[in-house]
Amino acid sequence: MATITELKCAVRETLESRGVLNQLKARIRAEVFSALDDQSEPRPSLSHENLLINQLIGEYLEFNKYRYAASVLKAESGQPEVPLDRQFLANQLKVVEDAGSKSVPLLYGLVSHFLNSSGENGGNVFLRGVAPAVGAPAGDTMAGRMCVLP
Repeated sequence: MATITELKCAVRETLESRGVLNQLKARIRAEVFSALDDQSEPRPSLSHENLLINQLIGEYLEFNKYRYAASVLKAESGQPEVPLDRQFLANQLKVVEDAGSKSVPLLYGLVSHFLNSSGENGGNVFLRGVAPAVGAPAGDTMAGRMCVLP
């Protein structure tokens, strides 16, 4: 007859080999976060830029099957339950996609673009300005405060 310790080890190994253990840990973290989250405390309004950034991150998390991380992002950020239309997001970012790029998150394409770009300034991108402060009023955008130089 197996001891309790042997049984625990067998269950743990089985859960690990099936990839379930990490999912369970992530689910527990998400549930603990949800239980501790103070729903009575109002969240700051999402700026347009934060909405787009959160959408890019959410799309990446979902693509990589980080579902619990994605659910925490949605809950914590106040991101809408229904994601933005991908074409709308691409248009907002002035991204033109080909058929092959639509199978991966937009974030991959953006990162790939910057990793593989070469041009003036040795391919470096200069960012100036700051992001809106936490709790910035709705509609407060970074427009005019950030400049990307090719």
